[in-house]
Amino acid sequence: MSEHLDVLVIGAGLSGIGAGYHLMTTCPDRSWAILEARDAIGGTWDLFRYPGLRSDSDMSTLGFPFDPWTDADTLADGAKILGYIRRVARSHGVDRRIRYEHKVIGASWSSDDARWTVTVEVGPAARRQTMTCGFLYLCTGYYDYDTPHRPELPGQADFRGRLVHPQFWPEDLDVAGKRVVVIGSGATAVTLVPALAERGARVTMLQRSPTWVVSLPRRDPVSAVAHRVLPTRAAAGLVRTKNVLLSLGFYQLTRRGPSVARSLLSRAATRELGADVVREHFTPVYDPWDQRLCAVPDGDLYAALRDGRADVVTDTIDRVTPTGIRLTSGCELEADVIVTATGLRMSIAGGIDLVVDDERPAMGELFVYRGALLGGVPNLAISVGYVNLAWSLRADLTARYVCRLLNTMRAHGWRVATPVPREDLEPRPLLPLASGYVTRAAGSLPRQGDSAPWVMRQNYLRDRREMARADVTEDMSFR
Repeated sequence: MSEHLDVLVIGAGLSGIGAGYHLMTTCPDRSWAILEARDAIGGTWDLFRYPGLRSDSDMSTLGFPFDPWTDADTLADGAKILGYIRRVARSHGVDRRIRYEHKVIGASWSSDDARWTVTVEVGPAARRQTMTCGFLYLCTGYYDYDTPHRPELPGQADFRGRLVHPQFWPEDLDVAGKRVVVIGSGATAVTLVPALAERGARVTMLQRSPTWVVSLPRRDPVSAVAHRVLPTRAAAGLVRTKNVLLSLGFYQLTRRGPSVARSLLSRAATRELGADVVREHFTPVYDPWDQRLCAVPDGDLYAALRDGRADVVTDTIDRVTPTGIRLTSGCELEADVIVTATGLRMSIAGGIDLVVDDERPAMGELFVYRGALLGGVPNLAISVGYVNLAWSLRADLTARYVCRLLNTMRAHGWRVATPVPREDLEPRPLLPLASGYVTRAAGSLPRQGDSAPWVMRQNYLRDRREMARADVTEDMSFR
């Protein structure tokens, strides 16, 4: 017989560990487990191994509110973040509920049985087994762990050097003394360029079009003072509130006064690089926060460009040659290594084949309820983060809300909870970004509506109040 649990959490990254903590502390009478496809905890922070891997959200907001980040670095490197996640999971006992090498490939809901049947591939041999649960909680992140976005470059088969994608960085790659071309201008590219230069490479960042880049301090002086004079929880709460207010304030400025935001970012970059470089390579055609801002700690990208260890070229690719890349302008970039920092593929449900009463709901046609549940899908939650703030701020609110819903259901003797979309909902994109990885996945992402509780806000302060107090029975069907 299949093992049955009250709740199955899928994924042992930041969202999954947070969900496990809240289930343990808020729903102590539930049976639950975390299923993790890989053999290690940490999600993104364990998978990615490329040089310079770090957060572009401050750790006071990216860290867990129930166990605050206390390291001096506000923009921390990947190894520190992974160590922090492991410590938190271990110190709260969440790690004892994780089942590694349990890859969920399918989940089928039966209304007659009021439960999910989950198909899992276990261990290196991918042995199939099934489990059942009353509630399924998807903490699988937002992108495809197995397949990054890899556009075919004309002539790439002729290249005699190494072609690398950051999502699968080779451990044996030594870039010292080598010519490296990094294709891309997003968060991964601006992280890689100074890190590779630090390792002795001669780096060129090749971008089709510029991205808005902002320099932020690696260490927050306010955080240092707060942690010196206040208890840890109080200091963390103060710094988190300060950073949320600053981030939301600037985001609102970009929405209401984009020309002012453009001017502020351009002037800051000009002080680092000069007007000519900024005009040519760091002035996008779109407004700030139409796509995600790229943060560089202590201006490390600018420093690498200033001292000649790296340069930036804005052009398009004609084709890859045996020795590098020929550009549309006719110039050729010589390269020993080409890094295709060309982005990710989004996958909200982690590639799991979802079936509800023998029918497969089309993810792109579903509405998101309070940013946590899917309309018409019973007893299932997803963890989706903010685009303008740290992912885990929203993930923590979702975990608290799911636990409140579970406790409400138990108090009333309800076994099934299904969000019921209103007939007059106007569909809108889930994520308010024009970034390539979002537009490529537009048809496969769930949608938001035009009115609460079907709106996916980008406002943590409003969400925090609503998720804690909102009526969990609104637009819901229970039985």
